[in-house]
Amino acid sequence: MSEWNLPYRGRHHMEQDDGIYYQNMTNLEVSERLKKNDVLLMPIGSTENHGPSAPYGEDTYLDTRLCELVAEKTGCTVAMPTWYGSHPYHHLGQKGTIMIPEEVLADYIMYMLAGFWNTGFRKIIIINGHGQDYVIPLAIHKFGKKWQVPAIILYCHFWNAAKEQMGTKEVGGPYEKFFVHADEVEQSWCQALFPELIHQDKAIKTEAAPLLPPGHICDSAELNGGVIKWYNALGSCGMECICQPEGVIGDATKADWHKAEKGVEKTLDYLVKLVNDILEKYPAGTLPPIEMMTQRKKEDIEAVIKGPNAPGGRHIYTLAY
Repeated sequence: MSEWNLPYRGRHHMEQDDGIYYQNMTNLEVSERLKKNDVLLMPIGSTENHGPSAPYGEDTYLDTRLCELVAEKTGCTVAMPTWYGSHPYHHLGQKGTIMIPEEVLADYIMYMLAGFWNTGFRKIIIINGHGQDYVIPLAIHKFGKKWQVPAIILYCHFWNAAKEQMGTKEVGGPYEKFFVHADEVEQSWCQALFPELIHQDKAIKTEAAPLLPPGHICDSAELNGGVIKWYNALGSCGMECICQPEGVIGDATKADWHKAEKGVEKTLDYLVKLVNDILEKYPAGTLPPIEMMTQRKKEDIEAVIKGPNAPGGRHIYTLAY
C-alpha cells in the first residue's frame, strides 16, 4: 500500500495555521522556518472551464494539493497559489476562462520571486500543470537578469514527473487516450487529489478538433511522440469556444482515480526527492557560491543576502538593473 493513501481525503490547508502556507504564518514563524528549511513551493494556477463535472479552479487545486502533501512530508513551505494564469490562443473566448496576458503574468511571477527571495526563501520550486509553459521560464530568466543574485529557482511542470504513467495502455500507461484537457486523464488525477470537488455523474465526452495530421503535435503531457510541443503552435487545433464550448476535450466519463494513482505517487515521490536533494546540497541558509552566479560587487550581494533587517543588510530592490 502506498504511503500517500490516495484518494486524498485530508483536511484543507489554505486556511489552517499548521505550518504549511506562508500566508498563514507570522514573521516569527517564518524566521524559525528559514533556519530549518528555506525551500518554498510556489503554485501557479489558473481559472478555466473544465466542463460540468469539475471546478473552474481545477488546475490550481491540482497544484496546491500536490504541494501540501509534499510540504507535509518535507517541512518546506507553500505559497498561496496564483489563481489566474495565462492561456494559449485556442483558449481565447472560452466562457469561464480568465485570461491574463503572458507579459503581465511573467512580471507578476518575477516580482513574487523577488519578494520571497527578500524574505529569505532563496530556493523556490514553481509548480504548475496548466498550459502556460511559455510564461513561467520567461519569469525565471527575467528574475535572474534583473536581480542577478544567487538562488535556486526551478520550474516543475508536474505532469512530466509522472512520465509513462501519463500514457495510454499501448505505451504502458493506464489511459485510453493521450491527455488533452479536462478528460479521462486530468479528471482521474482530480479524483485522486480532491474527490470532493468532482461530480463524476455529470461527466461528458467531446471530440478533439485537430487541424493537422497526427504525429507532429505532442499531447498535454508532452508524451505521445510529437516533435512540436503543443504550445509551440498556432493553427494546430480549433478554438475551444467554437469546437468544445462544453469545456472538455476528450472523454471525462472514463475517469477513475485508480488510473491516476501511480502517476500521482510518482510525481509526489519526485517532488519530495527534489526538495530533499536541494537541502542536502545546500542546507538552510546556504546558497550556491556568489562568484559562480553573479558578477555584481560581492559586498552588494552579501548585503542583500543578509536582508533588510540585519545589521549591514539591505533589501533586494537596492540592486539596480
